[in-house]
Amino acid sequence: MEDDRNVEPAGEVTRLLREWSAGDRSALEKLLPLVYDELRRRAGAYLRQERAGHTLQPTALVHEAYLKLVGGETIAWKDRAHFFGVAARAMRQVLVDHARARNAAKRGEGQVLVALDAAEGASTPPRNLDLLDLDRALSKLASLDERQSRLVELRLFAGLTIEESADVLEISHATVSREWRHAEAWLQREMAGRP
Repeated sequence: MEDDRNVEPAGEVTRLLREWSAGDRSALEKLLPLVYDELRRRAGAYLRQERAGHTLQPTALVHEAYLKLVGGETIAWKDRAHFFGVAARAMRQVLVDHARARNAAKRGEGQVLVALDAAEGASTPPRNLDLLDLDRALSKLASLDERQSRLVELRLFAGLTIEESADVLEISHATVSREWRHAEAWLQREMAGRP
C-alpha cells in the first residue's frame, strides 16, 4: 500500500474528491488547502480581464464558488480536472449573478466586461464583451452544441489550457483545438450581431 505522503498532489486531490463523493466530510476539509491556491490563481487571472474597479475580488469569487460546490447536489467526482471544470461553472454563475445584481442596482450602468481572448492561446484580437451578453450567448451555444459551450466555459471561466480542457471533456487535444476555434468564431459573430 502506498503511503499518502508519497502521492502526487493531483492524485491526492482525486482521492479526496472520491472520498468526499462517498460521504466522507473530513475529506472536504483536507481538500480545500490543496485546491485553494489554484482556484484563487484562476479567479485572479479571470478577474484581471474585467473592467477596472470590479468590486468582486479573487478571494470572494473563490469563496462564493466554493460554497456553491459544497452546498449543492452531491457530485460523483472523477478527478482533479473534473473538479476544476465544475468550479469553472460555479465561477461563471457567481460572476453572472454579481453582474445582474450590479446592473439591477444601477439600472444598466457599469457593464461587466470580459475579454474573449482571456483564454490562454486565444487566436482573436482582444475584444471586451458584456458578461451578461456572453452568458446569453453561451446559453444559446449550449442549445446548438453543449460541448463547445462547456469548452468556452472551461477556457474563459476556469482558465484551463487546451490539454486540461481535453482531460475534462474526455476528448483529444486536436478536437479541443478545433472546437475552440469554432466556438470562438461563433461567439465573435454572435456577439457582433451577425448571422
